[in-house]
Amino acid sequence: MTYAVDTRAVHAGRADLAELGVHALPLDFSTTYPMHDQVAAGAALGAFADGAATAATPVYQRLYNPTTARFEQALAELEGTEAAVSFASGMAAITAVLQAACLMTDRRHVVAVRPLYGGTDHLLSIGLLGLAVTWVDQDEVAGAIRPDTGLVVVETPGNPTLGLVDITTVCIQAGDVPVLVDNTFATPVLQNPAKLGASYVVHSGTKYLGGHGDVLGGVVACAEQRAGALRQVRILTGAVLHPLAGYLLHRGLATLPLRVRAAQATAATLAVRLSVHRGISKVHYPGLPGSDPRGLVGRQMRGPGAMIAFETSGDAAAVVAALRLITPAVSLGSVDSLIEHPALLTHRLVDAEGKQTGGITPNLLRMSVGLEDPDDLWADLDQALTAAARATVSVTAPVAVPAGPATVPTSPAAVPAESAAEVMSVGGVFGADRSGAQAAMLAAPVIAVPEPEANAFGAVSATSAQAVNGSAPVPA
Repeated sequence: MTYAVDTRAVHAGRADLAELGVHALPLDFSTTYPMHDQVAAGAALGAFADGAATAATPVYQRLYNPTTARFEQALAELEGTEAAVSFASGMAAITAVLQAACLMTDRRHVVAVRPLYGGTDHLLSIGLLGLAVTWVDQDEVAGAIRPDTGLVVVETPGNPTLGLVDITTVCIQAGDVPVLVDNTFATPVLQNPAKLGASYVVHSGTKYLGGHGDVLGGVVACAEQRAGALRQVRILTGAVLHPLAGYLLHRGLATLPLRVRAAQATAATLAVRLSVHRGISKVHYPGLPGSDPRGLVGRQMRGPGAMIAFETSGDAAAVVAALRLITPAVSLGSVDSLIEHPALLTHRLVDAEGKQTGGITPNLLRMSVGLEDPDDLWADLDQALTAAARATVSVTAPVAVPAGPATVPTSPAAVPAESAAEVMSVGGVFGADRSGAQAAMLAAPVIAVPEPEANAFGAVSATSAQAVNGSAPVPA
């Protein structure tokens, strides 16, 4: 029987618990294991060295740990792959795929589509692994493939501007070359790249999978045929996931669908309100009209997600400094909302060309929406944007300005979600550069989700959803 994602998230990776006679996940901290039969132990070590998933004895924690293995089984089940291999961090996971797909095959050319997470971009750009990289748009992948191309790298939604990549199209263009998809932003709840042709599905488990900002880890979901090489890399480099991290990541999966849907519903509401705020010049969110020209939300993704990026009219750093509730910090996917300045932090080391190609502007902020009340988050954003606007006015026009609300025109940011549709009807611009293309927005395609999946995304109020779509409810 095929279970829904909610059921699989709770039960995946726990098949042996009944046999063990326990209900909660066991946590095995052992670094080494007694081996009275040294011949059998040597055979087990040899099997692990060849990339085997299991052997007669664990031998040593760097080779195998039952706690992390359960997490790998669970993640593979959620992604719909045969196997998953965990690592000490998301970057360790990315590095292992590059080593397995390129260095171990002596195909040292990579085709990559921007934007990517800043660490991934930097790793590919600096030549640390001895790889040659060709940066292309998602429609140019086929033309960039060479005989020595070992991997195509994409991230969708892209970090930090949330641009969507058509995974199926990229995989068709790549042909026999494996495709890596960083699925950190979408999570298995909203997107399953392996079912669309991707060979490697990577997660920074530090983010949504753990979900509480207290665990570091990475994981790659793939076919068993590819998992063996990844395990060999992990053994040789020692980039293993600690058992406690494996336990926390596995525990986090149980609530992953609930957390993603709840945060997504809030993100959809905030995106609408931000898009009509005078302190904002542009909002990046896949659920807004005009933000998904390929129609991937509802076809490739089961919802627009819980990440928002927006460009401020004034100093972005000043906006962050004025926040009182939202935590100014890197990372994402936690139960609390986080905000950061990509050009200064997560993407600081991306070169100028990469920033331009990836749309990483000086006033761009990336926000990971958490589980707080939407109105509380909105109040914090509104006051910070208004405070930054006042500061900008006082700096650019150092003349006496009357005190009180008249200093800055009253922001339509205060428009509640319930009246967002009305704002749109009188010419508000959602997700565009305030160019006034109201007709184009109103004609934007409605996000359509097949009926069996309709309840998989949580709920937003009908009025705010209509405002996002321009007509019919968007999946929360």
